[in-house]
Amino acid sequence: MVRRAGSADLPLHNGRVPAWLALRMSRLGAVIVEAIVLEYGRDELLRRLAHPFWFQSFGAVMGMDWHSSGITTAVLGALKRGLTPLAQELGIHVCGGRGRHSRDRVGLDGEALARSSRLVAKVDSAAVQDGFDLYLHGFIVADDGAWVVVQQGMNGERCQARRYHWLSEGLESFVDSPHAAIEGAGQGLIVNLADRRAAASRDGQLHLLRELGPDRIVSELAHIQGPKLPAAPANPQVLLPHLVLPAHHDVRPEDVVQRRLHGALAAAADCGPKDFAELLLVPKIGARTVRALAMVAEVVHGAPCRFTDPARFSLAHGGKDRHPYPVPTHVYDRTIDVMKSAVRKAKLGKQEELAAIRRLDDQARQLERAASGPSVAALIAEERTRSHEYGGRSVFGWEPAPKKENDARSV
Repeated sequence: MVRRAGSADLPLHNGRVPAWLALRMSRLGAVIVEAIVLEYGRDELLRRLAHPFWFQSFGAVMGMDWHSSGITTAVLGALKRGLTPLAQELGIHVCGGRGRHSRDRVGLDGEALARSSRLVAKVDSAAVQDGFDLYLHGFIVADDGAWVVVQQGMNGERCQARRYHWLSEGLESFVDSPHAAIEGAGQGLIVNLADRRAAASRDGQLHLLRELGPDRIVSELAHIQGPKLPAAPANPQVLLPHLVLPAHHDVRPEDVVQRRLHGALAAAADCGPKDFAELLLVPKIGARTVRALAMVAEVVHGAPCRFTDPARFSLAHGGKDRHPYPVPTHVYDRTIDVMKSAVRKAKLGKQEELAAIRRLDDQARQLERAASGPSVAALIAEERTRSHEYGGRSVFGWEPAPKKENDARSV
């Protein structure tokens, strides 16, 4: 039986992803997916997409707002654009979106898939009444019929969004605790008729509808609601591990597990010169790109427990709204080039470059126990200072050049 993996608060944010970032997100998202499928297979990719913590970190490493509800739309859109040309090769099809854009079909058992898609939407919009109205539905399906659904609802009064993850693996029923995860803050007790403990309630409702009819039910309900009923005893819901994503847009030290960050920095400094200078022919690959690659490597290889601080992954390629700093487009493009080179050669049986990226993740985990490094604030300050050198760009435009241009160097 599938399980709930946790929950998180997602503040609602307005705005659109600029075209220059959307294109890069599609390219980086697609090549990360290719690497995961090559290393671990399609089923593992679907498990990752059904994990709300990994999903948020995946969006953050691609330069999207690290904590906002917009990551859901941006990631699904990037995957749809980036993976569509690779659908036949990978056997992965990305459908869905907002409104009419969610009605795509793939060349499988369309009727069965469409029914599953509709049932998922109905459960999260009707059977689970938690105050969030669904507006986004993403459906990702493999050639063997396995699928994952990521959909999102909003609560305008609270300025919050809630994301729901479904995974077909092990799914036995759509109405007996089927969720792989529900993201969102606890809002008190909710009506959840999809919980296995609500089976008697569902059966009772069907019995009432058959025996009494809707008019009689309304009459009986008015009679019941006449006198005030005594308060029911408290029955707190089971508390699940949940990721609390704050309203503040900037990345603060408390948002990052610093030992993990220092492990990645140390791994980049230790492995970069030895592995990447010898194996990679991409020009101008320097320490800054290797540092970004260390965080991408963790997204590809990291265990689920390592994604509790998605803000850390925004330190790879910044954010579109200049938080934690403008997107370093030169670094971003070279990260894509390195990953594409590694994946392309791995498909031809040459695993050296992909193995070098895997070693970055292995080394980061080993070094984080003793590594030290700059504070989060110091790292962000350095990135902002050198932003123009890295091709820094945000929704506000290019970062202005310093008074005196530095010579071009490897990043």
